[in-house]
Amino acid sequence: MKFLKIALLLLILSSCKNESKTENNLAPETKKLELKYAEGFSVDYYDNFKVLTITKPWPKAEKSYQYVIISKENMAKTTFAKDQYDAIIVNPIETIVVTSTTHIPALELLNVEETLIGFPGTDYVSSEKTRQLIDAKKIRELGQNQGINTEVLLELNPDVVVGFGVDGVNKTFEIIKKANIPVIYNGDWVESSALAKAEWIKFFGVLYNKEKEADSIFNQIETDYLSAKAIAKQAKNSPSVLSGAMQKDIWYLPNGSSPEAQFLKDANVNYLWNDTTGNGSLSLSFETVLVKAKDAQLWLSPSYYSSLEQLEEANSLYTNFDAFKNKDIYTFANKTGATGGVLYYELGTARPDLVLKDIIKIAHPELLIDYEPYFFEKLK
Repeated sequence: MKFLKIALLLLILSSCKNESKTENNLAPETKKLELKYAEGFSVDYYDNFKVLTITKPWPKAEKSYQYVIISKENMAKTTFAKDQYDAIIVNPIETIVVTSTTHIPALELLNVEETLIGFPGTDYVSSEKTRQLIDAKKIRELGQNQGINTEVLLELNPDVVVGFGVDGVNKTFEIIKKANIPVIYNGDWVESSALAKAEWIKFFGVLYNKEKEADSIFNQIETDYLSAKAIAKQAKNSPSVLSGAMQKDIWYLPNGSSPEAQFLKDANVNYLWNDTTGNGSLSLSFETVLVKAKDAQLWLSPSYYSSLEQLEEANSLYTNFDAFKNKDIYTFANKTGATGGVLYYELGTARPDLVLKDIIKIAHPELLIDYEPYFFEKLK
């Protein structure tokens, strides 16, 4: 009888010990993160952790990436099969490295910018809020994206690195991962619409356990965007629009199915290449563009040129366009931060509502009388 009692006690203790750590593949999924536009990521919630899946890290990606996000407390009692996930991120995240200026507005909107400790190319950062952290030496310079200073990054040892891949796995990120620093590929730039790109604020909301805040911020951006779009429909005229400029002998313009062209459509203007489709920009000869757009009423985003004089000096043929003659050319290149970073390239992805309002103000000034453009201004 005494032996049976001891055996029973050992069995109970063993059972308690086994229950203290649970295999994640036995935990039932409870819900998914609601996404309205974004297609490049998804989030599954389980009882004691969540799984972030990046389905489109870059165009034509052949695999997806999965990351577990779990608290320290739950990590202590949960085991994961080896190599089942690409990384396990223990939160709350206290330190982070991001690698694109488009990631910075999300951190600021969620009030977690002080967790940023490293960035490649800090001179490209325009936000005054984050620039103050850079100036205070709280954010380290990591070189350039093409050659991140891995020695400095490993010294920083952040909780997570948010990177991006253009056409495949980045070798630098592989080095970082071998040092047991999680690297998450962010594919916001791959999305096919402006609102889909903006919805990636929910990606950062998941990392910081701020899903409700991220959802509320995005809903306001979406509401403002759709409201502006509805206002643009009231316009009596749709001015014809030319975009882009030449690099060497090729004129690059947005194709008609791009997010940039979607802005123009939603602003109720006549983009002259609206009927084109495809990936990437259109690549046309000067003659082809001149024939079609000589009489265009507006010219938007003429590459990096910041004045009419600079545009003419680059190529006197630009003066053949009516938009040049009438000085109806608008650029976002002149709105920069203290060290030269273009604000549009940083904030434009996160705030498509402001981009749309800018274009509406240019094309239909009577519809937004009191609005001051945030990114665009007329070339002088």
